[in-house]
Amino acid sequence: MAKRGKRLNRSTGGTVAVLLFLILVACFMVTPMIFAIGNSLKPMDELFKFPPTLWPTNYTLDNFRNLFVLMSSSWVPMTRYLFNTLFITIAGTIGHILVVSMCAYPLSKYRFPLSGFINKIIELSLMFTAAVTGIPSYLIMSKLGWMDTYWALIIPTMGSAFGMYLMRQFMSQIPDSLLESARIDGANQWQIFWKIVMPQVKSAWLTLMIFQVQGLWNLGSTTYVFKEQLKTLPYALQQITAGGIARQGVASAVAVVMMLVPITIFIFCQSNIIETMATSGMKE
Repeated sequence: MAKRGKRLNRSTGGTVAVLLFLILVACFMVTPMIFAIGNSLKPMDELFKFPPTLWPTNYTLDNFRNLFVLMSSSWVPMTRYLFNTLFITIAGTIGHILVVSMCAYPLSKYRFPLSGFINKIIELSLMFTAAVTGIPSYLIMSKLGWMDTYWALIIPTMGSAFGMYLMRQFMSQIPDSLLESARIDGANQWQIFWKIVMPQVKSAWLTLMIFQVQGLWNLGSTTYVFKEQLKTLPYALQQITAGGIARQGVASAVAVVMMLVPITIFIFCQSNIIETMATSGMKE
């Protein structure tokens, strides 16, 4: 580690080269977002122009106006679709963070029978995708009588191997001496968990919040819900954009609408995500 006040051994040319490289990478990563916004502002003739342009020559808001008209003409109010999506996203995200945090705490800080085996199962389950559990999940939801209810969409999202693994890794970095000091001061387990452990792993559960919001906000048609009144906003928007070439402009507007919420949350929490990625492999 360099001493305080000592200048790092990096030339001006090297600093400029690194800065130019980062600018190039940033431009490369932001281009798809700019292209999506540009498409939503293009008239129909520019949408099918070849080669495609990054930004419209004659921008228009007709795509968003048409989307509003189509949404207002739905036989189920669009506010109902929006409420379903917001409720599922908020409830699923809060439940997910609570469940994986309370599961990860004893797995990281206590030793009990089969604790090592459970940790190995969590690590092995990271190799499997959600499609593997599709049929068992459907059978469980059916047996519990949760078909055509919000619970069929919320409960399965609360348990996640990735979430438990990430929270366990971060909680294992908290010094045991800190928790022991809290016990000596008279704190019970709930106080230790809420006032010491959770603030210490704030960057981890904020990262999980972003991943969970992104997944639930974009949740479209599922095999658990058949009632139109319980469908989500992405499902309704997918039905609107399924009209073929005539609705390509509306489809571009839908893409922008659906990416606004995840991007907004990411902007406010980006520092915590960077901290999570930087410290996820560190040990005490």
